[in-house]
Amino acid sequence: MNTLHNGSPRASVRPNWAGQSATVSAPASQSSLETPRSRPARPGEASFFYFDHHFQYNAVKVLPGEYFVTGENMVICTVLGSCIAACLWDRTLNLGGMNHFMLPDGDSSDSSGRYGSYAMELLINEMIKLGARRETMQAKIFGGGQVMANFTTMNVGERNTEFVTQYLQTERIPIVSEDVLDIYPRKVVYFPATGKAMVKRLAHAHPEELVAQERARGSAAQLAKTNAGGSVDLF
Repeated sequence: MNTLHNGSPRASVRPNWAGQSATVSAPASQSSLETPRSRPARPGEASFFYFDHHFQYNAVKVLPGEYFVTGENMVICTVLGSCIAACLWDRTLNLGGMNHFMLPDGDSSDSSGRYGSYAMELLINEMIKLGARRETMQAKIFGGGQVMANFTTMNVGERNTEFVTQYLQTERIPIVSEDVLDIYPRKVVYFPATGKAMVKRLAHAHPEELVAQERARGSAAQLAKTNAGGSVDLF
Protein backbone atom coordinates (compact mmCIF):
# COMPACT_ATOMS: atom_id res chain seq x y z
CA MET A 1 0.00 0.00 0.00
CA ASN A 2 1.33 3.42 -0.95
CA THR A 3 0.29 6.48 1.02
CA LEU A 4 0.83 10.18 0.39
CA HIS A 5 1.10 12.34 3.50
CA ASN A 6 0.26 15.83 2.31
CA GLY A 7 0.04 17.86 5.50
CA SER A 8 -3.62 17.31 6.31
CA PRO A 9 -3.93 16.49 10.02
CA ARG A 10 -3.54 12.72 10.40
CA ALA A 11 -5.08 12.17 6.99
CA SER A 12 -3.87 10.31 3.92
CA VAL A 13 -4.79 9.45 0.37
CA ARG A 14 -3.44 6.57 -1.70
CA PRO A 15 -1.89 7.48 -5.06
CA ASN A 16 0.57 5.27 -6.87
CA TRP A 17 4.29 5.91 -6.54
CA ALA A 18 4.69 7.27 -10.05
CA GLY A 19 2.16 10.05 -9.56
CA GLN A 20 4.06 11.81 -6.79
CA SER A 21 7.02 13.25 -8.66
CA ALA A 22 4.86 15.14 -11.10
CA THR A 23 3.00 16.90 -8.30
CA VAL A 24 6.08 18.12 -6.46
CA SER A 25 8.28 19.90 -8.99
CA ALA A 26 10.52 19.25 -11.95
CA PRO A 27 13.02 16.39 -11.52
CA ALA A 28 16.67 17.13 -10.93
CA SER A 29 19.42 16.15 -13.32
CA GLN A 30 21.59 13.18 -12.44
CA SER A 31 24.77 15.19 -13.03
CA SER A 32 23.94 17.57 -10.16
CA LEU A 33 24.72 14.77 -7.69
CA GLU A 34 28.33 15.88 -7.80
CA THR A 35 27.49 18.87 -5.59
CA PRO A 36 26.17 16.97 -2.53
CA ARG A 37 28.73 14.21 -2.97
CA SER A 38 31.60 16.68 -2.90
CA ARG A 39 30.49 18.39 0.32
CA PRO A 40 32.03 16.97 3.52
CA ALA A 41 29.37 15.29 5.65
CA ARG A 42 28.80 16.50 9.20
CA PRO A 43 28.91 13.92 12.02
CA GLY A 44 25.79 11.77 11.75
CA GLU A 45 24.72 13.27 8.43
CA ALA A 46 23.60 10.87 5.69
CA SER A 47 26.04 10.64 2.80
CA PHE A 48 24.72 7.86 0.55
CA PHE A 49 23.62 9.83 -2.53
CA TYR A 50 22.17 8.31 -5.69
CA PHE A 51 19.78 9.06 -8.54
CA ASP A 52 16.33 7.56 -8.01
CA HIS A 53 15.22 6.38 -11.43
CA HIS A 54 11.69 5.66 -10.26
CA PHE A 55 10.99 9.21 -9.11
CA GLN A 56 13.59 10.82 -11.40
CA TYR A 57 15.09 12.74 -8.49
CA ASN A 58 18.44 13.00 -6.80
CA ALA A 59 18.14 11.13 -3.51
CA VAL A 60 19.91 10.47 -0.23
CA LYS A 61 19.39 7.37 1.89
CA VAL A 62 19.20 7.89 5.65
CA LEU A 63 20.58 4.88 7.52
CA PRO A 64 19.95 4.12 11.22
CA GLY A 65 21.57 6.79 13.37
CA GLU A 66 21.70 9.35 10.55
CA TYR A 67 19.82 12.51 9.60
CA PHE A 68 19.65 14.86 6.61
CA VAL A 69 18.32 18.40 6.17
CA THR A 70 17.96 20.32 2.91
CA GLY A 71 15.76 22.72 1.00
CA GLU A 72 16.91 21.35 -2.35
CA ASN A 73 14.69 19.65 -4.88
CA MET A 74 15.57 16.05 -4.00
CA VAL A 75 14.17 13.14 -2.02
CA ILE A 76 15.22 11.67 1.33
CA CYS A 77 14.57 7.94 1.71
CA THR A 78 14.75 5.35 4.46
CA VAL A 79 13.45 1.89 5.33
CA LEU A 80 12.00 1.24 8.79
CA GLY A 81 11.11 -1.70 10.99
CA SER A 82 10.63 -0.90 14.67
CA CYS A 83 12.73 2.25 14.19
CA ILE A 84 11.21 5.71 13.80
CA ALA A 85 11.83 8.39 11.19
CA ALA A 86 10.72 11.92 12.04
CA CYS A 87 10.29 14.24 9.06
CA LEU A 88 10.31 17.95 9.89
CA TRP A 89 9.33 20.80 7.55
CA ASP A 90 9.46 24.56 7.99
CA ARG A 91 6.47 25.93 6.13
CA THR A 92 7.97 29.41 5.68
CA LEU A 93 11.35 28.31 4.28
CA ASN A 94 10.38 25.16 2.36
CA LEU A 95 13.13 23.40 4.29
CA GLY A 96 12.89 19.85 5.54
CA GLY A 97 14.78 17.00 7.12
CA MET A 98 14.56 13.40 8.31
CA ASN A 99 16.22 11.30 10.99
CA HIS A 100 16.18 7.55 11.72
CA PHE A 101 16.56 6.28 15.28
CA MET A 102 16.43 2.85 16.89
CA LEU A 103 15.61 3.40 20.56
CA PRO A 104 14.20 6.26 22.66
CA ASP A 105 17.39 7.03 24.59
CA GLY A 106 20.61 5.92 26.22
CA ASP A 107 21.95 7.71 29.26
CA SER A 108 22.98 11.37 29.52
CA SER A 109 26.48 10.64 28.17
CA ASP A 110 25.23 9.05 24.95
CA SER A 111 25.61 11.14 21.81
CA SER A 112 24.56 8.64 19.16
CA GLY A 113 21.93 9.36 16.53
CA ARG A 114 20.71 5.80 17.01
CA TYR A 115 18.91 7.06 20.13
CA GLY A 116 15.83 9.22 19.78
CA SER A 117 16.66 11.98 22.23
CA TYR A 118 19.93 12.79 20.46
CA ALA A 119 18.53 12.14 16.96
CA MET A 120 15.71 14.64 17.51
CA GLU A 121 18.14 17.21 18.90
CA LEU A 122 20.41 16.80 15.86
CA LEU A 123 17.55 17.22 13.42
CA ILE A 124 15.94 20.23 15.09
CA ASN A 125 19.26 22.00 15.64
CA GLU A 126 20.30 21.54 12.01
CA MET A 127 16.95 22.93 10.88
CA ILE A 128 17.43 25.96 13.14
CA LYS A 129 20.99 26.50 11.87
CA LEU A 130 19.54 26.84 8.38
CA GLY A 131 16.98 29.43 9.50
CA ALA A 132 13.98 27.37 10.60
CA ARG A 133 12.00 28.19 13.75
CA ARG A 134 10.18 25.79 16.04
CA GLU A 135 6.95 27.76 15.73
CA THR A 136 6.90 27.28 11.94
CA MET A 137 7.91 23.60 11.95
CA GLN A 138 5.58 20.67 11.52
CA ALA A 139 6.27 16.95 11.75
CA LYS A 140 5.34 13.66 10.15
CA ILE A 141 6.34 10.43 11.87
CA PHE A 142 6.74 6.92 10.49
CA GLY A 143 7.73 3.43 11.63
CA GLY A 144 7.47 1.74 15.00
CA GLY A 145 6.25 -1.51 13.48
CA GLN A 146 6.31 -4.88 15.22
CA VAL A 147 7.86 -6.55 12.22
CA MET A 148 9.09 -9.80 13.79
CA ALA A 149 6.75 -12.03 15.77
CA ASN A 150 9.59 -13.37 17.93
CA PHE A 151 10.50 -9.92 19.26
CA THR A 152 7.30 -8.98 21.09
CA THR A 153 8.38 -8.58 24.69
CA MET A 154 10.25 -5.31 24.39
CA ASN A 155 7.56 -3.41 22.41
CA VAL A 156 10.29 -1.16 21.05
CA GLY A 157 8.10 0.10 18.22
CA GLU A 158 5.51 1.29 20.74
CA ARG A 159 8.18 2.86 22.95
CA ASN A 160 9.73 4.66 19.99
CA THR A 161 6.34 5.95 18.86
CA GLU A 162 5.41 7.14 22.33
CA PHE A 163 8.79 8.82 22.72
CA VAL A 164 8.68 10.80 19.47
CA THR A 165 5.06 11.84 20.04
CA GLN A 166 5.83 13.17 23.53
CA TYR A 167 9.09 14.79 22.41
CA LEU A 168 7.39 16.75 19.64
CA GLN A 169 4.57 17.73 21.97
CA THR A 170 7.12 19.09 24.45
CA GLU A 171 8.84 21.03 21.64
CA ARG A 172 5.42 22.32 20.48
CA ILE A 173 5.97 20.98 16.98
CA PRO A 174 2.64 19.65 15.68
CA ILE A 175 2.40 16.19 14.14
CA VAL A 176 0.32 16.70 11.00
CA SER A 177 0.50 13.15 9.67
CA GLU A 178 1.71 9.72 10.77
CA ASP A 179 1.95 6.09 9.75
CA VAL A 180 3.15 4.18 12.80
CA LEU A 181 2.85 0.86 14.70
CA ASP A 182 1.14 -2.15 13.06
CA ILE A 183 3.23 -5.09 11.81
CA TYR A 184 4.73 -3.75 8.57
CA PRO A 185 8.18 -2.58 7.59
CA ARG A 186 7.96 0.65 5.63
CA LYS A 187 9.80 2.55 2.94
CA VAL A 188 9.50 6.33 3.40
CA VAL A 189 10.20 8.82 0.62
CA TYR A 190 10.25 12.46 1.73
CA PHE A 191 10.33 15.61 -0.40
CA PRO A 192 11.95 18.19 1.92
CA ALA A 193 11.32 21.24 -0.27
CA THR A 194 7.54 20.70 -0.11
CA GLY A 195 6.98 18.61 3.02
CA LYS A 196 5.37 15.81 1.00
CA ALA A 197 5.91 12.25 2.18
CA MET A 198 5.10 8.88 0.68
CA VAL A 199 5.00 5.58 2.53
CA LYS A 200 5.10 2.11 1.07
CA ARG A 201 4.22 -0.74 3.40
CA LEU A 202 6.52 -3.59 2.49
CA ALA A 203 5.86 -7.30 2.39
CA HIS A 204 8.26 -9.32 4.49
CA ALA A 205 10.22 -10.24 1.37
CA HIS A 206 13.63 -10.14 3.04
CA PRO A 207 13.17 -11.75 6.47
CA GLU A 208 16.91 -12.15 7.03
CA GLU A 209 17.31 -8.35 6.92
CA LEU A 210 14.45 -7.84 9.37
CA VAL A 211 15.86 -10.46 11.74
CA ALA A 212 19.25 -8.73 11.64
CA GLN A 213 17.62 -5.36 12.27
CA GLU A 214 15.59 -6.54 15.25
CA ARG A 215 18.51 -8.46 16.76
CA ALA A 216 20.72 -5.40 16.42
CA ARG A 217 18.03 -3.29 18.00
CA GLY A 218 17.77 -5.79 20.86
CA SER A 219 21.53 -5.59 21.37
CA ALA A 220 21.28 -1.81 21.43
CA ALA A 221 18.61 -1.99 24.10
CA GLN A 222 20.79 -4.22 26.27
CA LEU A 223 23.74 -1.86 25.84
CA ALA A 224 21.60 1.13 26.72
CA LYS A 225 20.43 -0.65 29.86
CA THR A 226 23.85 -1.81 31.01
CA ASN A 227 26.41 0.75 29.92
CA ALA A 228 24.46 3.18 27.74
CA GLY A 229 26.87 2.97 24.83
CA GLY A 230 28.34 0.75 22.18
CA SER A 231 28.14 0.36 18.45
CA VAL A 232 25.00 -0.95 16.79
CA ASP A 233 24.88 -1.87 13.13
CA LEU A 234 21.65 -2.18 11.18
CA PHE A 235 20.76 -3.34 7.67
